Amino acid sequence: MRAFADLLDRLVYTRSRNAKLKLIADYLRAGPDPDRGWALAALTGELDIPGVKRAAVSAIVDERVDPVLFRMSRDYVGDTAETVALIWPAPEGGEKSEGLRLGEVVERLLTLGRSEAPRALADMLDRLDASGRYALLKLAMGGLRVGVSARLAKTALAQAFDLDVDAVEEVWHGLKPPYDELFAWGEGRAKQPTAEDVPVFRPFMLANPIEERTVSLDDYAAEWKWDGIRIQLVRTAGETRLYSRTGDDISAAFPDVAAAFDKDGALDGELLVRGDAQGGAEGGAASFNALQQRLGRKKVSAKMLDTHPAFVRLYDILFDGTEDLRELPWIERRKRLEGFVPQLPPDRFDLSAIVEAADFEALADMREGARDAAIEGLMLKRRDSPYVPGRKTGLWYKWKRDPLTADCVMMYAQRGSGKRSSFYSDYTFGCWTEDDELVPVGKAYSGFTDEELKWLDSFVRRNSVARYGPVREVEKTLVLEVAFDSVHESKRHKSGLAMRFPRIARIRRDKPADEADRVETLKSLIT
Repeated sequence: MRAFADLLDRLVYTRSRNAKLKLIADYLRAGPDPDRGWALAALTGELDIPGVKRAAVSAIVDERVDPVLFRMSRDYVGDTAETVALIWPAPEGGEKSEGLRLGEVVERLLTLGRSEAPRALADMLDRLDASGRYALLKLAMGGLRVGVSARLAKTALAQAFDLDVDAVEEVWHGLKPPYDELFAWGEGRAKQPTAEDVPVFRPFMLANPIEERTVSLDDYAAEWKWDGIRIQLVRTAGETRLYSRTGDDISAAFPDVAAAFDKDGALDGELLVRGDAQGGAEGGAASFNALQQRLGRKKVSAKMLDTHPAFVRLYDILFDGTEDLRELPWIERRKRLEGFVPQLPPDRFDLSAIVEAADFEALADMREGARDAAIEGLMLKRRDSPYVPGRKTGLWYKWKRDPLTADCVMMYAQRGSGKRSSFYSDYTFGCWTEDDELVPVGKAYSGFTDEELKWLDSFVRRNSVARYGPVREVEKTLVLEVAFDSVHESKRHKSGLAMRFPRIARIRRDKPADEADRVETLKSLIT
């Protein structure tokens, strides 16, 4: 556990991406099996220990520490694992720093149920120092929050063993922790693992933001950029999987779509919900808010399947059966996709249409006029582009609509997590009703600089009027200019509204709170 604990400590305090890559690569090269494999699973979010839940951890702490002291400490620190690691009382004989191997810890906890795992966890905590306890708890509860994405961890693995990261992605979903085959391949002890007869994830081709409006429509084709979630549909050997852009398997949340995709191949598209579920929308798609009702569910009710029917608007084809089409130019893949789509159920799959325009200026006018609930902007794809992983300059561009803005009043602030656990960095803001009541319309935790964060945190502390655990209510005096992509009706919020991607655009210290926008103004922006 010592080496893994050291790795987490260093990752938390390292900002540089390249430095993080080197730390992980060094650990993976030097670490023994299966420890390094379980560590990689934890870093990529692939490790799940069902016997250990947050409530069980709180319960075992309550047996050792005053519960009131623990909860007060948790509110201040902002992270359960860090709080427990610091507050856990040292056993007789003092703290220890060795004695547990990461692989042994994981494999033991995986064999225990919810009634046994917490006690075993407590025994392990007694054998570690504060740093080791922090690493153990992060490992057991999941969600490391050390500034490492799954892609970055895979990139570090590739760099450690001089592998191609896209080749790693190609086989990743056909392997299971602790990834013995992966390390054997990396160290030259075995050939590259294969993913035959497994519907594996392939890295997405991504777009760069357009910077110059000078591309020629002779070279580029335009499509609408639909506001759902980008997914990959893969079917082989009788099994279908849906993958998100990060490679997460989301098939269980969309069984209706998975069941309907019954032709072998791999397609790229946008997952949406039918417009008639929310009163109708141009293009047959409802707003992202409708799709959000189904995201993250492990099980979808029959009612939800009926009221929020999902479908996929298809963009591209990677495989037709077992034939790999990714090296073909886009225009050839488009023809193959047009031939593939009619084989699929039309209620679950359709083709993203090409946007025809006389020239770039006409296309710009069409983009500005597109305020459909399910459209984010435009995509521009070079007609001769192959399907290549990642963002390659000059091939695909995204041209999003300009954001909407509203002046809102800060109402509540909450502590952040990880590096922001000491700052009030999550802000709930509101607008005025016709009765001059301030009601929440959104929450944002991005868009501001580090210096602005410090100022906002100071404002919250100086102007608090009530505390609710990690949340503070503040005097309703500070106006924030909030940028957002769209706004939709929502029964979940008192205001009846929900913003899409809200972020803080400006701190309006110059504007009185009573001059902030009204709820009716936001309602007029609903598309």
